Amino acid sequence: MTQQLNAFFAAMSDPTRRAVIERLVSGPASVTELHAPHDMALPTFMRHLGVLEKSGIVHSVKKGRVRTCHLEYAPLVEAQGWLAWQRHLWENRTD
Repeated sequence: MTQQLNAFFAAMSDPTRRAVIERLVSGPASVTELHAPHDMALPTFMRHLGVLEKSGIVHSVKKGRVRTCHLEYAPLVEAQGWLAWQRHLWENRTD
């Protein structure tokens, strides 16, 4: 497994980060918007965003005082490919 896949699965292991990904599927969002549904301090939430950015799943752009987050699809596609490969291996073992 590649280092990017390891970072992807580590990032996706947390429900807060998965919720951020689910929201970003519908389009870019500001940090304020992403933080709103979560009952945690902003610095704690920013650490979650940092994990997502470090893994390559999310990137953000700051314009003025607003930081907007965008979903990066390449890590999702790579993970999907790996999971499909694993599924194929397991299905062939049970036949």
